Amino acid sequence: MTDKNTNASKAPTHIAYQVRDSKAGKGFWTRIGAAWQHGDGNGFNIQLEVVPLDGRITLRVASDKKD
Repeated sequence: MTDKNTNASKAPTHIAYQVRDSKAGKGFWTRIGAAWQHGDGNGFNIQLEVVPLDGRITLRVASDKKD
């Protein structure tokens, strides 16, 4: 894959969050990393800062809005 190193300088296309549900049904979202879409659109490079032990990992489209 030729774009492996070029993604490091680009902004991520998606943000990775750990989502844990409370008993009240509200989700607690914690940012845990980022993802860059492959140039051909058929996959992602994902960089996680932490690995959650519970909950789920959700990828959301990155936006200019402050997290």
